[in-house]
Amino acid sequence: MSLHAAPADPFIVARGLGYGRRDERVFGPLDFSLDAGCIALVEGDNGSGKTTLLRVLSGLLHPTTGEARVLGAAPGSEQARAGCAALGHLLGLKGDLTVQENLALGTGLYGAREDADAQAMLEHAGLAGYAHEPVRTLSAGQKKRAALARLALLPAPLWLLDEPYANLDRNGIALVNALLAGHAARGGAALVTSHGAVAFYEGVGYTLRLGT
Repeated sequence: MSLHAAPADPFIVARGLGYGRRDERVFGPLDFSLDAGCIALVEGDNGSGKTTLLRVLSGLLHPTTGEARVLGAAPGSEQARAGCAALGHLLGLKGDLTVQENLALGTGLYGAREDADAQAMLEHAGLAGYAHEPVRTLSAGQKKRAALARLALLPAPLWLLDEPYANLDRNGIALVNALLAGHAARGGAALVTSHGAVAFYEGVGYTLRLGT
């Protein structure tokens, strides 16, 4: 499956998008769009609604105001899910499987880019010597690297990344930025949350600031 059989229209379109609980606004209303090749940063303090925004765009929560389209369809629809890959605080790795087995499981379930090379990606992620180690034995930073390697092998053109820089050292931060640059160069797009990414990818297209 090729990464970039992407729609000509924006990957995300939000109009008056907002979410609230018990009559209290969490975020919004927001108006924005995300085009192919664009990496956008969502900034805000803890509790400003960054994670909630990604959950709404993933279809896990329904907006309380406005609407959004993801890859030309409703969030959470089959069309949107097929073209979207998410990475959050819960990495979705199987602790008793090896790093290599986790990558194989991910591509087995969701497909792989035509140019995907799992071994090369492990080396790029700094995990070449850990391919056969159970994920449960890794450090928090190594687990994040494994999850990022798996993400980069998938064909999804849209990435929704919640705090991808967390638990990473300087080299890990550089890895995230390199993956974002490669994804954008292939025509992909990403919405990335952070509460303070000082070393964020320099090619950011724009920044959404929540809680202001």
